[in-house]
Amino acid sequence: MPVEFLSDAQVAAFGRFVGEPSQDDLERFFYLDDTDQELIRRRRGQHSRLGFALQIGTARFLGALLADPLDVPWSVVDYVAAQLGIADPSVVKRYTERVETANTHAREIRAVYGYRDLDAPLTEALTAFVFSRSWTHGEGLTMLFGHAVAWLRREKILLPGVSVLARIVAATRDQATGRLHAQLAAAAQSADPRLPVVLRSLLGADRGDRASRLELLRTGPTRVSGPELEKSLQRTAMVRSFGTGAADLSMVPPARVRSLARYGLGSKAQTLSRLAEPRRTATLVATLAALEASAVDDALDLFDLLMATKVMGPSRRAATADRLAKMPELEKASSVLARVGAELLRVLEDAGESLDVTAAWAALEKITTRDRIVDAVAKIGELVPDGTGAEGAMREQMSRRFRTVAPFLKLLGTTIPWGATPSGERVVTALAGIDGLHGRRKVRREEIDAALVPPSWHAAVFGRSDGTEVDRDAWVVCVLEQLRANLRRRDVFATTSTRWCDPRAQLLAGPAWDAAREPALRSLSLDTPVDEHLRAKIDVLDAAWRGLVEAVEKAGPDSSVRLVDDGEGRAKLSVARLDALEIPESLTRLRAQIAEMLPKVDLPEILLEVHSWTGFLDPYTHLSGSGPRMRDLPLSVAAVLISQACNVGLTPVVADGQPALTRERLGHVDANYIRAETHTAANALLIDAQSNIPVARSWGGGLLASVDGLRFVVPVRTINAAPNPKYFGHGRGLTWFNAVNDQVAGIGAVVVPGTARDSLYVLDTMLNLDGGPKPEIVASDTASYSDMVFGIFTLLGYRFSPRIADLTDQRLWRATFRGEAAADYGALNEVARHRINLEKITTHWEDMTRVAASLATGSVRAYDLLRMLTRENGSPAPLGAALIEYGRIAKTLHLLSLIDPTDETYRRAINSQLTVQESRHRLARAIFHGRRGQIYQRYREGQEDQLGALGLVLNAVVLWNTKYTDAAITALRENGQEIPEEDITRLSPLADAHINMLGRYAFTAPTLQGLRPLRSPAASGS
Repeated sequence: MPVEFLSDAQVAAFGRFVGEPSQDDLERFFYLDDTDQELIRRRRGQHSRLGFALQIGTARFLGALLADPLDVPWSVVDYVAAQLGIADPSVVKRYTERVETANTHAREIRAVYGYRDLDAPLTEALTAFVFSRSWTHGEGLTMLFGHAVAWLRREKILLPGVSVLARIVAATRDQATGRLHAQLAAAAQSADPRLPVVLRSLLGADRGDRASRLELLRTGPTRVSGPELEKSLQRTAMVRSFGTGAADLSMVPPARVRSLARYGLGSKAQTLSRLAEPRRTATLVATLAALEASAVDDALDLFDLLMATKVMGPSRRAATADRLAKMPELEKASSVLARVGAELLRVLEDAGESLDVTAAWAALEKITTRDRIVDAVAKIGELVPDGTGAEGAMREQMSRRFRTVAPFLKLLGTTIPWGATPSGERVVTALAGIDGLHGRRKVRREEIDAALVPPSWHAAVFGRSDGTEVDRDAWVVCVLEQLRANLRRRDVFATTSTRWCDPRAQLLAGPAWDAAREPALRSLSLDTPVDEHLRAKIDVLDAAWRGLVEAVEKAGPDSSVRLVDDGEGRAKLSVARLDALEIPESLTRLRAQIAEMLPKVDLPEILLEVHSWTGFLDPYTHLSGSGPRMRDLPLSVAAVLISQACNVGLTPVVADGQPALTRERLGHVDANYIRAETHTAANALLIDAQSNIPVARSWGGGLLASVDGLRFVVPVRTINAAPNPKYFGHGRGLTWFNAVNDQVAGIGAVVVPGTARDSLYVLDTMLNLDGGPKPEIVASDTASYSDMVFGIFTLLGYRFSPRIADLTDQRLWRATFRGEAAADYGALNEVARHRINLEKITTHWEDMTRVAASLATGSVRAYDLLRMLTRENGSPAPLGAALIEYGRIAKTLHLLSLIDPTDETYRRAINSQLTVQESRHRLARAIFHGRRGQIYQRYREGQEDQLGALGLVLNAVVLWNTKYTDAAITALRENGQEIPEEDITRLSPLADAHINMLGRYAFTAPTLQGLRPLRSPAASGS
């Protein structure tokens, strides 16, 4: 049977060594324990012992026993020979002189270690595993094939022929997919017998329309306006009217529904109409279910942006302008009253206890007339805002923007499936009552919920007199502002939504929490009682305080950290800036040498060469989950990645003479193969390859990471962008938050509109990594800092390490259990005067650990959770307050490490990592050079896919540079040059002077064996 879904390279690599195993693989599979050594010692002759040991390791690593036992990389032979004390590994060449010896050894290894052939019962077990995996995860054939190979290795079942295993995987996946389609179609039929027919009608077009009804429903909003929000809500109502929400999809894993929906959302109506039943109905059910959540998300995204940019922002500016316009009149009236007031005070002082009113007025009228005094008082009363000040004036302006919100009022209350907490129910009730006010200018006070009107709205809603009527326009806009505030903190939410759902409902609870509690908390080291847990934390904090006391005393009065007066009679720490590290001449020379030695290369060549090392373009599978359907697919994928990462479009990468690079082929690949999950799978291979290069291991172990945002202007109409004059001028933009580890590999990223507060997204970025080890320390810039984020990061096992701008003004905290004496920190007692409230932590510990477990298992988004834990005015909810207290322990430990005058290692490590990220962003800008570095994708998915391509190409460039930097170091050392290890740790793979990123791009698969030849430093000018 032909192995259609595996490439020729994958077939050739099946059950064989490909390249050199990593050090981790050597230690995991080829380490010989005491049992192995005892069995090996029974062989006679060094060649026999070494050959036998190689077969043991090969069986573990490959899951197969090779026909030629010596068809292994020489690094494996060296590693095994060293364990056996064999000085000359080349003796192993005698092992195959007698074929029967190797075969006998293979049979003995099978018997002793329990290796088996794939017989009928084991085939059934394998089929059950593949079916379960396919049913639950919906992975493509290539990935399923890899899981099947891993299962066979775990079960000590020797690999069968590649075509046998491929046939089992393909047939089993077809069974799981058939079951999925049948169950979804049956769910639609059960909900409404007419539903399948109605869904199929979406694949046609109405008269006069060029696009299908489904395509029209898939098109989201792009403009920010009241009429556009009305259209978006109409779209939401239309999607919900089909009734797919009534279909019970609970029997199907959500991942499978999402996978099927991606195919439906990404395919043309003609393609879907050609699908056989029940696959067509199942695809449409999943597509409409995803469309419902997407339509609700789009509508609420647009509502949030419209309120910010069309109502609140302009109103604030108008209120400010109005206030400035009134200043001359106000100053004139104030001048009159100031002189009158001064004279009145003099008259009162002279009059003593008896005041002659007539005489007083006579004195005042010497300054100005009585009428002008009365007019000045009236004018100030008119111009000076009430107690709400500028906020009240802003609300007055907002009430005048009723026409902006009028188009969508009725649909907003009736179309979105609203849900609310008890504190948000009043807002939902008020929203539902807005439509009844249509056509009425005045509304009686008893018809509204006056408790929903905050003080800043009183003047606009009730007027300056306490009348019985309210201003309808002001009341409506007030309700909408309250709705937005409650939505943002999730006291009001949409029940069928992804981005505006209720995070409380997503927290682990009930049986799910009972099942996950023990393993989740054990993995996070939160399984001990709270008092014991806090005791350990406080002991560490106490030791850190005492260590700083000793360090300050040891450093003396002239150190970088000194005690100074804070201006209020209290002591505070003064922390000096770090001095720049000296760059030794040897490092300068080494950097110049390596820069001259790196081969000159075109960007497409880098991608194809890196693919030849890693196979990172192979995970790009079709939306349907099937394997490659065309030859030279990696070439097409590389071209599309270049077009997106360089922001140049398809034209520069099209080559009509090459079938893999025609415009039609590249457009098909872009639409069907390039998406977030394939980017993630490809990036994991790059991250792993980077970690195995020796020079990258000199930079770090992958346990230190940083998260920062790179901003992009979005000049097209879109709702997935937000204003910020500092970064986007008069336009709008988005931020690409990305995580980079200390091996300079990008390990994860998220895309957010505008420049939202970093701390709300840093955690989401770290919880959605593409690969690599879990970092222990997470560095960030000052904007990502908050005590609550410290608390959540600590619960999740990270050490949050932001670079804090002004260390001198930071509060430092101590902790003491109730009833215990406070520790004595000598001269630092005044600095440590702030106390952590441990009782708050103890009271909310159960909820805190449930939050941590929910985040760690991916049940809830960190962004939604942090919004929920923070009120609109910035004050925390009770659980948020407990997390803040807990975070202050970690924050203080972080600060104490930063300001230690005797050890700058920690502080410099954070600064260096953030500098690496800034340099990586510079390289990203250089790659993303087309269209002035601006993003022209209108929709969220397109933006995520394009920036995912940028991150992937960026990682490929870093990997290529790292590989050749390592080769250059090796070459220099082979030529007798001594290179200090401390110089190597300060090298960077972020140079790009040797890379051509401009012009039309040529894609030629590399034919080199090994690496390109390095340039000679003397030929650097060529």
